Amino acid sequence: RSVSTSLPALRRLSHYLLAHYQKGARPVRDWRTTTNVAIDLMVYAILSVDEKNQVLTTYIWYRQHWTDEFLKWDPARFDNLTQISLPVESIWVPDILINEFVDVGKSPHVPYVYVSHHGEVQNLKPIQVMTACSLDIYNFPFDVQNCSLTFTSWLHHIRDINLSLWRQPELVKFDRSVFMNQGEWELLYVLTHFQEFSVKSSDSYAEMKFYVVIRRRPLFYTVSLLLPSIFLMLMDIVGFYLPPHSGERVSFKITLLLGYSVFLIIVSDTLPATAVGTPLIGIYFVVCMALLVISLTETILIVRLVHKQDLQPHVPEWVKHLLLERATILLCIRDRKKFSQTKPTPYVCEGPWECGAVGSTRSALAFAGQTEGSAALQEILRETTAIRQLLEKREEFRDAAREWLQVGYVLDVLLFRVYLAAVLAYSITLGTLWSVWRDA
Repeated sequence: RSVSTSLPALRRLSHYLLAHYQKGARPVRDWRTTTNVAIDLMVYAILSVDEKNQVLTTYIWYRQHWTDEFLKWDPARFDNLTQISLPVESIWVPDILINEFVDVGKSPHVPYVYVSHHGEVQNLKPIQVMTACSLDIYNFPFDVQNCSLTFTSWLHHIRDINLSLWRQPELVKFDRSVFMNQGEWELLYVLTHFQEFSVKSSDSYAEMKFYVVIRRRPLFYTVSLLLPSIFLMLMDIVGFYLPPHSGERVSFKITLLLGYSVFLIIVSDTLPATAVGTPLIGIYFVVCMALLVISLTETILIVRLVHKQDLQPHVPEWVKHLLLERATILLCIRDRKKFSQTKPTPYVCEGPWECGAVGSTRSALAFAGQTEGSAALQEILRETTAIRQLLEKREEFRDAAREWLQVGYVLDVLLFRVYLAAVLAYSITLGTLWSVWRDA
């Protein structure tokens, strides 16, 4: 090759290397020689995680280098120049692609590569990678995602192009030197793995896998999703301390149920949605709604029991035995004597007019014996007896209502403690699971 020595060293070297260069063939003098491509990447940012479409968008700094046997020179002939940048379109470049690519990102074009006098070509470029990833959102918002980036030659077999790792795996694993660590996701580590891949017993291909492991920061979702739900459930538990015979408890729990429904409508867009599964936090919200409904149902039942009604039957004996005797001991109710089974007390007149009516009945009986045949006195006797029976009937109804009130109070304490135990068990289970996932 004849190159004018009057030209600058860069131009002379560029003309010397590219004048008769053939970029259409693999740059080896012996076709049996394998071209080894060393690759490396550094994660710069996690741009987005699309749970619905199962797509991860990352921004990486990608590096690869290989040896081109036709891009070597003697530095002494070119003013001791040992490195030069050449247009990437003018030389052979390996067809290294990412298998998980689903869309072409907005990556800047780097038009040059570095070439050293030994023939080593270094191609460095930033890439916006949109890749398919199997995202598991069951542990949301304490989820950890593991997405792979598989680099391989799309056409060349392993005997033509082989892949290797530029740096040691330990250096790649914990390299966060360029990672932007202020977003929703934090980078835990990057694992590497090399393997040979073949399809239907054909020639093998070299694959280099990079496993990008990221973890979601849960603080925002804890404050906006979990804490409001926990506060509403605590208010539902506090609502049990309202008197069961008053109607305020029912209206209070209905208000809580409506408020929780509005809360779920507001946060529905925040929860990730997939077609294959539901996050545990979604199940948590559904169970909390079910617990609120159960609490309202229990309140309606208790109010129905303690509500005074005419013609209300007496409490069955087995109910008295179970609730007023056994349950009071089991629940450690202090005033057990108040709920113990007592015999109906005889009717006591409430006013002087009732006592007067009773006394007049006795005198009327004596007088009726003395003055037989007096129709007027017989009529007075019948009316007075009817009044006494009415008063005794009313007192019997009061005793039945008092018994049902006692049953309602004991049943309210029993159901409240069962409900509280269920809520605590459910909360401890979820808290333990989320704590394990967060610290994993």
